[in-house]
Amino acid sequence: MSRDPRPGEIYLEFRPVGKQVKVTAIDAATGIEVSTFGPASVAQEDLKRIVVRKLQRRIEQEAAAKTIRPDPTLY
Repeated sequence: MSRDPRPGEIYLEFRPVGKQVKVTAIDAATGIEVSTFGPASVAQEDLKRIVVRKLQRRIEQEAAAKTIRPDPTLY
């Protein structure tokens, strides 16, 4: 089953690593990916909130970098 990603759609992965959990978030529309670690004892909802906020910040930074930096191939 194939479909186009919707804006704002985020894929999350929770992977245990010892006594920690690695949480990865990927923005479906842009492919931007961020990760964070947290203790396995913390609620998944808290880790989810942190990694989604980190992803939103990265997307904002990428958008700002594109508007500030001119294309170096143009003269």
